[in-house]
Amino acid sequence: MRYRSNVMMAALFALGLAACEVVAVDDAPAVAPKPAPPPITQTRDGRISARNFVQVVETVEPVAEQICRRQAPRLNCDFRIVIDDRPDMPPNAFQTVDEQGRPIIAFTLALIADAQNVDELAFVLAHEAAHHIAGHLDRQRQNATVGALVFGQLAGVTGGGDEAVRVAQELGAQVGARTYSKDFELEADVLGTRIAARAGYDPLRGAEFFFRIPDPGDRFLGTHPPNAERFEVVRRTVAGL
Repeated sequence: MRYRSNVMMAALFALGLAACEVVAVDDAPAVAPKPAPPPITQTRDGRISARNFVQVVETVEPVAEQICRRQAPRLNCDFRIVIDDRPDMPPNAFQTVDEQGRPIIAFTLALIADAQNVDELAFVLAHEAAHHIAGHLDRQRQNATVGALVFGQLAGVTGGGDEAVRVAQELGAQVGARTYSKDFELEADVLGTRIAARAGYDPLRGAEFFFRIPDPGDRFLGTHPPNAERFEVVRRTVAGL
């Protein structure tokens, strides 16, 4: 798979990191992953950030697509990598799908600029791709639907009116969506570790960013597990490769 990376490089080098995306061109089959270039340590130079990001996308995305097609052949595995260029957005990356079911992975400018090295960017990209491969969005929606149904029924049988049922359904959807979210994150960490390693990056070095972000702890119905637990999952996965 080829990329129009020259267009993206020109836009990214502004940093700024003007809005742009990595656009896949489906005129060639996916090939075996090539070794990642030597790691580039992050600096405040926007050109380094841009080069790091392009390098990571060009090496990790084909590997993620190959694994997706092998493990989830019914899914759309044509990943589209985009940049959220809103300057007020905190460091973040997320995965979603468009109306046609095409997987989209978005990075904020702050995350790209904050990454200490290419291994961190590679791990984040691989982690988000793993969410799609594992079908976490669909499973989360199913859990939310079940939660809304159960809470709504409970409100109804206890004599609640229409408004009480509606509020219960909304609460149930939130509870349902969060019930297994920690498990989903750990599953994505495991598969993301394998994707990053196969693309030629060091997942352990990449997962060190867990120590630079706020620790969510082990809150009830929290969306993410403790950072130390996530790093340990990555360590065990690497040891088993």
